[in-house]
Amino acid sequence: MKGFVSRYGAPVLMILPSILLIGIFVYALLGVNFWTSMTDNHTAAQQAGQEPVAFVGLTNYIDLLMTEQFRHSLANLVLFTLAFLVGAMATGFVWAWLLERPLKGGRFFQTVYLFPMAVSFVASGVVWRWLLNSSQGEGASGLNRLFQLIGLDFLQNPWWNNVTFGILAIALPAIWQLSGYVMALFLAGFRGVPEELREAARMDGANEWQIYRRVIFPQLTPMLMSAIVIIAHMSLKSFDLIMSISGASAYQTKVPAIDMFVFKSGFDYANSAAVGAFLLIIVAFLIVPYLVNQHRERTR
Repeated sequence: MKGFVSRYGAPVLMILPSILLIGIFVYALLGVNFWTSMTDNHTAAQQAGQEPVAFVGLTNYIDLLMTEQFRHSLANLVLFTLAFLVGAMATGFVWAWLLERPLKGGRFFQTVYLFPMAVSFVASGVVWRWLLNSSQGEGASGLNRLFQLIGLDFLQNPWWNNVTFGILAIALPAIWQLSGYVMALFLAGFRGVPEELREAARMDGANEWQIYRRVIFPQLTPMLMSAIVIIAHMSLKSFDLIMSISGASAYQTKVPAIDMFVFKSGFDYANSAAVGAFLLIIVAFLIVPYLVNQHRERTR
């Protein structure tokens, strides 16, 4: 025991504060959230301790899945995540591919593409709320007004006010804001490929497309996986951008994070916690396989 303390005592003491903080403010609070989600704590009186709170198991989860509104929120989340992920990945990759080649003013364009990252979702949401104004005809503004001025009236649409696909309009500012980050990841990957590999491929008779397909693209797999996990993770938790553009009461753009806020504002802590648990489970399905794969790569 004395040998163990002398060998590991100092390292354990160094990391003990972090272990305690993470244990209390992450895992303990996650436990509290899951417990709350399995109670009938739906009113302010229960939250204040004036009425009893009973354990109801998975009833809140089942009830949420049975409601059309929450299923609509989940469908919106899927649409938003797919549009955000595909749009940001495609746009960021194309920008990185263009800037990877020697280009006059390349650093200027990198700065321009990265600049939206410095703007908060709340600030950009205020601007995009005006750009995505649904008014058409003589009262049009934002993008609808631009389409009208350049003779593309047929492109005018209700944007986020569309009940079925309105959430896709919210993906536009998200793509605009995060494409620069994806570009930076891919650009680092492009420039991390040794020039010797490219030259060796050329000497073997490979054309430029074959070099990209056989040499460069396989080297970008870690960046691709990191970008997918980060973008998907951010899209699942999207809240501030949606609140800034459409607000919490818009049925068209409801997602689970908005539902969680609405439930909590109405003192329905049980359903709010259940929605949070749903989001945690969805994120875990994305993150855990990635972490397992990364661990296997490191231990090979």
